[in-house]
Amino acid sequence: MILKIKADTLGIASGTICLIHCAVTPFIFLAKACSTTYCMDTPFWWQLMDYIFIVISFIAIYNSIGSTTKNWVRITLWCSWIVLLLMILNESFGMIPLHEMLGYVPALSIIMLHFYNHKQGKCAKDCTV
Repeated sequence: MILKIKADTLGIASGTICLIHCAVTPFIFLAKACSTTYCMDTPFWWQLMDYIFIVISFIAIYNSIGSTTKNWVRITLWCSWIVLLLMILNESFGMIPLHEMLGYVPALSIIMLHFYNHKQGKCAKDCTV
């Protein structure tokens, strides 16, 4: 792989930045208050960051599951990623009214699982899925 950093480290970093992005968003738009256009829409470039983070998260999970001995970690990482993807899609398209804070649950679980996998779930030798 081209990346020189470990997949779990990438997952932890991108997940943490993603959480900061999600937590800061309301404050940025509250402070700005769309004073120039009187709108409440999030700019496209800001929404695009959600998809960039989900792609980076996919790459990190895909690469880190090959180094874990715990099958439940693999399953939980993918389930958390799918739930996070669905939350992002739901927020983008407004399909089901859900509280925005629910998106923090799968994001935090991905970060915690990457931490766990980084510390505990490694194979002694190279292993494959």
